[in-house]
Amino acid sequence: MYMRIFKLVLISFFLITSANSNSIYNLIKIPNLEIYELKTPNKLKYFYATKPFRLGVQKNIACSNSDKKTYDEKYQIISNNLKRYSKEFLRKINLKYIVMCENLSISGINTAGIPDHLMKTLIIDLKFNEKYFERVIHHELFHIINDGFKKLFNDDEWKKFNKANFKYADCSTCSKKLGLDTYKKTGGFFTEYSMTIPSEDMAEVYSHLIMGNYKNSNDKILNKKIKFIKDRLKEIDSTFVF
Repeated sequence: MYMRIFKLVLISFFLITSANSNSIYNLIKIPNLEIYELKTPNKLKYFYATKPFRLGVQKNIACSNSDKKTYDEKYQIISNNLKRYSKEFLRKINLKYIVMCENLSISGINTAGIPDHLMKTLIIDLKFNEKYFERVIHHELFHIINDGFKKLFNDDEWKKFNKANFKYADCSTCSKKLGLDTYKKTGGFFTEYSMTIPSEDMAEVYSHLIMGNYKNSNDKILNKKIKFIKDRLKEIDSTFVF
C-alpha cells in the first residue's frame, strides 16, 4: 500500500515538473528551465536551467545548467540588485522574466547576458565576471531599456559627445577593448569596454551610475553622457532615481 502511494506521488511529481517545463517554454521559448522564484515584490519571475539549452534560428545561443549552490548564491545577488526597480518601471521597459544559467555564448563567443525585451526576458550568465557581477546585471538590464526605446537612446546623438577623432568599432565583438576595470582617469569613458559601440558605452555609464561608482569630476564628455542617460530615464519614468 505504502509503495503504491509512493509511486503515485513520484509519478505526480514528474508530471508537474514536465508541465512546468512545457509551460515555461510556451511562455518564453527557452527549453530545459524550471521555476526558481515567482513571488517577488516587483513581480519578476526567476527561472534556472536544469540542462544545457540552445536557442535561435541557427541554435547559435547556448547556455549550461549550474549547481544548486551557485543558483542559490547568485539568485540572492541578482534579486537584491533588481529589487531596486519598481514593478511599474519593469512593466514600462517590458522585463518580466530572469533566466539563470552559466557559460552563456552567442556563436561561440561568451557573453554576460542576452536581453530580449519582446519576450520580456533577460538571460544572465552566473559566472561571466565574478569581480563585476553586480554591475554587469545593471549593464545587461540597460540593454532591455535601450532595445525598447531606440529613439530615446540615439546612437548618432551619443557619438557627438566624443572627440571628433574618436571612432567606435563596428560591433562589440569586433573590438579587442573588453576591459571592465573602471578608469581612474576617465577621459570620456568609464571603461575600455565603453569604447566598443555606443550602446555598450551607454550601458557602462548607466551601470556605473546605478552602482554609485561615479563622483563629480571635470570630465566634460562624461558629464554630458551622464546627463543624457539621466534625462532619458526620466522620460521613461519621471520617478526613476539613480
